[in-house]
Amino acid sequence: MFKRRILARRSVNSGFEDIHHSCTVRFLDDSDPLTVTFQNDTKGQYLIDHVCSSLDLVEKDYFGLRYVDKEKQRYWVDPLKVAHKQLKDVNPPILSFRVKYYPSDPGRVKEDITRYYLFLQLVRDLNHGRLLCSLEQAIQMSAYILQAEFGDHEVEFPSDYITQAKMIPKQVHGHEEEVVRRHKALRGQLPGEIEVLFLEAASKLDTYGIDPHPIKDVFGKSMYVGMTHQGVATFQGDAKVNLFKW
Repeated sequence: MFKRRILARRSVNSGFEDIHHSCTVRFLDDSDPLTVTFQNDTKGQYLIDHVCSSLDLVEKDYFGLRYVDKEKQRYWVDPLKVAHKQLKDVNPPILSFRVKYYPSDPGRVKEDITRYYLFLQLVRDLNHGRLLCSLEQAIQMSAYILQAEFGDHEVEFPSDYITQAKMIPKQVHGHEEEVVRRHKALRGQLPGEIEVLFLEAASKLDTYGIDPHPIKDVFGKSMYVGMTHQGVATFQGDAKVNLFKW
């Protein structure tokens, strides 16, 4: 998806003779999924550790594995509970590797590979409408995404190349020319530099690190509610209305 080198992912298995269960793990870069095998008494932490190991991730505390149950509810794999009991109603047993804990200051992330996966998660959040922002912010962040995915803008790019980008937010539709103009202005910026710029912009947004859920207030007006490291926040549009601190 993006022009970054990803080390070959190592095959992961439990190393035990008697294997009772397996699951498939999908990744943020949409690369080939990974099959993980485990025993009857294996805890969730084993799955998380070995998936992170396959990605050469050292700063693994930021990440987790998510699944959807038969009621279409999303859950995180609990590291302290037996894995197969958590996945008993998940058929097929598919997990998604995601950022679970967003750093309050992305600049404190030490490893490039950690920063890369945080970048991919936030690009996904932006595209799926979880990272709420103004049109101006969406245009600039879209330009960062294009620079990360395609590199420097070239004359031979097709006029509709922006539509080939998988993760451009829908709200910039109709403003493609401005996105392309800003992409051109980023010439010479390397992927790592672009990721830092994108993370800085994303971390300043009120919905950074929040999975907003739609609700209605007492007057029937549409709002969003989500949890942060500070407390429970409510939003209207892309603006934070209230923060109820822990």
